[in-house]
Amino acid sequence: MPKYDIVSIGDTTIDAFIELHEASVNCKVDHTDCQLCMSYADKIPYEKLTILPAGNSTNNAVGSSRLGMKPAFITGIGDDLQGQSIIDKLKKEKVDTRYIQVNKGRQTNFHFVLNFKGERTILIKHNKLDYKLPKSLDTKWIYFSSMAQGTEKFHKQFAQFLNRHPKIKLSFNPGTFQMRMGTTKLKEIYKHTEILALNREEAQLVLKQQTRNVKILLKGMHKLGAKIAVITDGRDGSYASDANKVWYMMEYPGPKIEATGAGDSFGTAFTSAIYYGKSVPEAMAWGTINGGNVVLHIGPHEGLQTKKQIESYLRKNKKFRAKEI
Repeated sequence: MPKYDIVSIGDTTIDAFIELHEASVNCKVDHTDCQLCMSYADKIPYEKLTILPAGNSTNNAVGSSRLGMKPAFITGIGDDLQGQSIIDKLKKEKVDTRYIQVNKGRQTNFHFVLNFKGERTILIKHNKLDYKLPKSLDTKWIYFSSMAQGTEKFHKQFAQFLNRHPKIKLSFNPGTFQMRMGTTKLKEIYKHTEILALNREEAQLVLKQQTRNVKILLKGMHKLGAKIAVITDGRDGSYASDANKVWYMMEYPGPKIEATGAGDSFGTAFTSAIYYGKSVPEAMAWGTINGGNVVLHIGPHEGLQTKKQIESYLRKNKKFRAKEI
């Protein structure tokens, strides 16, 4: 048996969640291009501050462990208290940290998450941190997500790694820089992708498409190489395709307290469900339940579900399932 069920690869960060009340949101008539507005040159009170380790791949490593998988994590951190707190958190969550590279004299990434009425605006700064990719990884799956500018060489090494290990399955959730790199530079990675997960706007960006038609976008994701294509659409639910059929899944019922990590928790549970041999529509239900519980809390980890919790919810709510469209 492989040593790991899944290895998460990508940036990690410390997130400071700041809950705002004195702000407003201004949007266009069609509710697009929304902007968070606060008084200029003023002292603005906030309600609450929560500081937690985060990042797309961090969230996946923690979420995968909660779902009963054996995870490891490949990332880079600084040699500071923030970096050590990330390692401590991951060890507590039973994530193998041996592949985390400590960069001497550098700072760990630190982000500020402004939470207002259930949505978040993130102030980000990616520090230049080195990663080390082992020559071999004894794992069934890899989850690959957001990495910052300056990691182009690592992406080439990762593509070569995938070519050498075609049996390892890849779940790919591109971050902003990876989307901006374009599909040509990352074509070898897309070609090896088992699951490609994007939100609707990200799918338009990656595919350079103006259309919001999910069936067209899903088809484009398959053309890149993805065997399973997933599009999340916030409160409008999610869509997935296996290249033959397309399914739609409604959102999870309940309030939305804070949205950070919702997409990551969806992708994590979706990937875990496929790992456990579930069908695509079943995986959509897993992802929706996981994501729906995360947004009930501040931060990306508190609401993460276990395999037992998800299966229990589905037994009690048999009508909560994806529908073919």
